[in-house]
Amino acid sequence: MAAGFDMNTPNEIAVAHLCAPAEAGGLETIVRQLARGQQRAGMRVVVLSVVDPSAGPEHPFVRALVGDGVDARGLPIPSRGYLLERRRTRAELERFRPAVVHLHGYRVELVDAPVARALGAAVVSTVHGFTGGDWKNRLYEIAQRRALRRLHAVVAVSEPMRRLLAESGIPAERLHLVPNVLLGFHPLTRDEARATLGIQPGRRVIGWVGRLSHEKGADVFIQAFAKLPDPGVEALIVGDGPERAPLEALARRLGIADRLIFAGQIPEAGRLVPAFDLVVLSSRTEGTPMVLLEALQAGMGVVATEVGGIPAAANGRASLVRPEDPAGLSVAIAAALRGSPRQSTSPASALDDGGSWIGRYRAVYHAAQTVRNREIGFS
Repeated sequence: MAAGFDMNTPNEIAVAHLCAPAEAGGLETIVRQLARGQQRAGMRVVVLSVVDPSAGPEHPFVRALVGDGVDARGLPIPSRGYLLERRRTRAELERFRPAVVHLHGYRVELVDAPVARALGAAVVSTVHGFTGGDWKNRLYEIAQRRALRRLHAVVAVSEPMRRLLAESGIPAERLHLVPNVLLGFHPLTRDEARATLGIQPGRRVIGWVGRLSHEKGADVFIQAFAKLPDPGVEALIVGDGPERAPLEALARRLGIADRLIFAGQIPEAGRLVPAFDLVVLSSRTEGTPMVLLEALQAGMGVVATEVGGIPAAANGRASLVRPEDPAGLSVAIAAALRGSPRQSTSPASALDDGGSWIGRYRAVYHAAQTVRNREIGFS
């Protein structure tokens, strides 16, 4: 049996975050916020990122963390190099000796959780969302939910996600609700954001920001945009992902390619939302999307689908529509464009000084350590 890692005092607890990040996104924002906040709170923190070998330490997510002053390491692993990943992860964890290993994303939950458990750490995962989609993704999710049942603590970022995880068989004592918050967010001015994106003065532009994958529903937004009665309105999609080519083809088929721009991946894209006259989220599923919090804190008008944690986070400050309904989304967008495009205040639910949110995660870690101690027979 593994001897187990040091169980540090509350203010000295050592935490290793483990993820397989994209260049940017909600998961990546949350990990950065946690690592920075926990380090300021006196914890010892490392972020281990499974990255493509072509990126290595130059991966944008790793580079951003290092710029934040966080101990961050890219672990170059081929896409199917699972045995190598486990060996590299084990070596890093043995060197760092964390009391808690905090997982983010299904790959590390499936591949690396057994390594962390074998080394005696309390193992926690934050479930940022499920992607749905085709049969292959659904098989991954079935395996992921089974893996989550073996962890010492699981964090849901919205109440609907908490209920879904409970239905998946995760025991109540191991399931925790910690909604996402937005820390240290400083949006650009409207003029600065428009200059960055190359939007000329006077143009009316709808913004969509996110990963171009099935669950984010960019295709629903494109279909809704094509139905708008005002041909003078343009749209700009910020983000990249596996569906970019088919989405560009869809825009061409609908005859709107000249009014819909794919801007690609832009670092810290949330800071650019003031460039838009309206922000739209057309997701099929969600946890609590960070772009929603960014848009609301920037004072933007928002139209979003009523899924996951969006209604609670919006708290009446966004126009909500059903998912998978391009016609309904188009009507809501048109109505929002006729009204005031920007809001005067930011919702308190999107703001946090960091202390309470970091404190809630600290409480989750202590609960996980209690479960871990009981498992191995410690009092």
